[in-house]
This record gives sequence, C-alpha cells and structure tokens, in this order.
Amino acid sequence: MGRIVVYCQPGAKQTQCVGLHDGKPKIQLKAPPVDGAANKALIGFLSDVFGVPKSAISIELGASGRTKRVEVAGVDDAELSRRLLAAA
Repeated sequence: MGRIVVYCQPGAKQTQCVGLHDGKPKIQLKAPPVDGAANKALIGFLSDVFGVPKSAISIELGASGRTKRVEVAGVDDAELSRRLLAAA
C-alpha cells in the first residue's frame, strides 16, 4: 500500500497532471470543489493513471483542502510517484 501527497486545482479546463507545485505533483481537476465532486474526479483520475480500481484509492487527509494525502492499495510509494509524473 502506497501513499502520495498531491496538490489539486479544481475547476480547471481539463483533468490532468501538470508537473510539480511545492515539490508535490499538481493535478488540475475539471470538476468543481462542490459536494465532493473534485475528490471523486481525483480518485477517478488516479485510478486510470495507476491502473487500480477506484475502491483501492482513498483520501486520507485533506478531503476539504487542495493538498491531499492519498493512499493506494497494491502500488508502492516509488511506483506512485513514477507513474504520476510520467502522466504529466
């Protein structure tokens, strides 16, 4: 089980990883920060990038903020960083 800290920018034109922000992967999310829509979009995006089911991903910290700590079952920390930055 791996963990990664990401910086999210909701309300963007499209959902994508765009590099780093303060040393953390920056993910732009098309969904607005309303009623958990951005968190659901983040989980869906990470599910596609990491090749795991959405149920294997959870937001541990930061559900209501831009900086989030995400836990992913079945993928180690180094692999999480590598795959996410490769998607940028």
